[in-house]
Amino acid sequence: MNIEYPRRSISGASRPGMPYRADIDGLRAIAILPVVFYHAGISGFGGGFVGVDVFFVISGFLMAGLIGGELERNEFSLIRFYERRIRRIFPALFAVMIACAVAAWLLLMPVEMEYFARSLKAAAMFGSNFQFEKETGYFDIAAQTKPLLHTWSLAVEEQFYILFPLLLITIHRFAPRRLTAVLVILFVASLVASAWMVERSQSAAFYLLPFRAWELLLGSLVAVNPLPQRIADLPKEALVALGLALIAVAVFGFDDRMAFPGIAALLPCLGAALVIQFGNGSQVTAKLLRFPPLVSVGLISYSLYLWHWPLIVFTRMLDGHSLDIAKTILVVLGSIAIAALSWAFIERPFRGSRSHIGRKSVFGGAIVVAVGAVILGNTVVHMKGIPGRLPDNVQKIYSATYDAGPYGVSPCFIDDNGGPSISDIRAGKLCNVGAQSSQDPAFVVWGDSHSGAMAPAIGVAARDAGVSGLFAGHASCPPLPRVPLSARGDTERCGAFNDAVKDLILSRHIPLVFLAAYWPKYIHDAELPNEGVYFDPSVPPPLTDKSAPIKAALSRLLNDLKKAGTRVILVHDVPEMGHYIPEAAAKAAMEGTSTDLAPPWDYVSKRQALSREVLTQLAQTYNAEIVDPLPAFCANQHCDALRNGVPLYKDADHITATTSASIAYLFRQAFQPLQRR
Repeated sequence: MNIEYPRRSISGASRPGMPYRADIDGLRAIAILPVVFYHAGISGFGGGFVGVDVFFVISGFLMAGLIGGELERNEFSLIRFYERRIRRIFPALFAVMIACAVAAWLLLMPVEMEYFARSLKAAAMFGSNFQFEKETGYFDIAAQTKPLLHTWSLAVEEQFYILFPLLLITIHRFAPRRLTAVLVILFVASLVASAWMVERSQSAAFYLLPFRAWELLLGSLVAVNPLPQRIADLPKEALVALGLALIAVAVFGFDDRMAFPGIAALLPCLGAALVIQFGNGSQVTAKLLRFPPLVSVGLISYSLYLWHWPLIVFTRMLDGHSLDIAKTILVVLGSIAIAALSWAFIERPFRGSRSHIGRKSVFGGAIVVAVGAVILGNTVVHMKGIPGRLPDNVQKIYSATYDAGPYGVSPCFIDDNGGPSISDIRAGKLCNVGAQSSQDPAFVVWGDSHSGAMAPAIGVAARDAGVSGLFAGHASCPPLPRVPLSARGDTERCGAFNDAVKDLILSRHIPLVFLAAYWPKYIHDAELPNEGVYFDPSVPPPLTDKSAPIKAALSRLLNDLKKAGTRVILVHDVPEMGHYIPEAAAKAAMEGTSTDLAPPWDYVSKRQALSREVLTQLAQTYNAEIVDPLPAFCANQHCDALRNGVPLYKDADHITATTSASIAYLFRQAFQPLQRR
């Protein structure tokens, strides 16, 4: 989004050799407005995120033209190039970072503040794309709590512009006639890599430069590769109209459920390339792009991109739910107004040859602010989000976030941070649950992170019964060998884990197995909507029946365990809350509002109905047993999120270790047959 652009200087002149093109400012407006509307949740703009892809193409075109022109005139200087980048990017970016830091200090809970601090550091060093790609794991907080999430695109561009000038310098010096060929090769390689990666790790394909570079290179090819006359003579009006149509199809036809970027991103990118290539010669179609209000929005598009997302994030935090129509309009208009002020009083004073701010001040100021952001970020992370900012009663509520037992983290639990290897599982080198004993384990607790949250309850009951067992848990992996899962890569990853656990149980003749998981998630192939900082119970929970593969896999497993003489206890899931309860309750306490945060009973019962039906039917078929924790959380058609002012959950659907231990009574009967052995 941080596009240095050949526009008129403050005096009205154009940069040498780079004529001003109002149609490109118009295209920038067409790129930024769908992004703002998409982020604001305005209906119909499901593919508004493709505006960023349009910006990448524009940026590649402008930078290649700028650098190439200066190289041809033997005027190019890396120092001057990066000075222009700093003048263009840093002032508004740093202003947004400072404003966000102040708002974060006042509004964010400690874990949210830690995430913000990491993103602040990353944004200052133009590495936020790496940071956010890394945070897309299972326990990542909702995107709505990340005010600097949008800086990933700035990071991609700046990483590109560290390498791209060096590439052009090298080609210009040693193989000037091979420029187009080299760019085409790099373009194709990056596009193919993006198409390959989006099927394996969509987060990597979305955030990382190697899988995005082709979009900037497409713009570069438009700039450096003069068209043959027979192509240049094609009807420009129709080609510009086609380009705008391709962008429109993406904006109005795409949504965030599709595999993106990959090949799908070609549509808006080719549209942008057509508009850029032929817009300058178009007198009718491109007149739309030169419409003065549209050009004005294009001029402030960088500031608009920077300011709109934090404004949306913090407004949602204060409002407590998704924005209604009136607030959405106010946020959009407010973003445009702030962007106009930012452009006039923050961007412009640093730009152009007439700026009174010298090179040393520009570089020195950039270094000071960047280093300050890194120091502040490190300090906040080291101090665990500085919980001392909060009143004592709020800190007490929020501390439930950290009330996690050993079974939800490494080394007991398998996630991105480590955990037992497959060979460890087969060898029985797993964390102990229950009583300490040198005898063979009498039971296994097997499942995903919800089994880790439930394991303390099972452990207390087992310890009281004098029984020892093992824990086998893996993030986002239900205890179902070879079940097909929709998330890319999960089927193979979870399959190896589940096969190893099953082999352990059968080879050791373990007499008892607890199967616990986030059953509604797998049965419906969806978590609750709007999990995170706000939750709207008027949005129906996902209820689509996707249970067929789950039922088939669980039926096979129960049959195999029954044949082996292993007793199975199926554990129903706890009610999902929708909110991250400690954060929501702490904010409610700060604001003096109600902490009765659980979804309505009708919502909970509908969401749980199918998973409870599936587990109950299979338990009856294979003579398995059921443990149902629902009555421990819900009574008289009302569920609790807190009791005695203390959260029962550490997030939206994982109960705290204290809560888990308090419901150990649910599992005592399960161990009676083992006590008689």
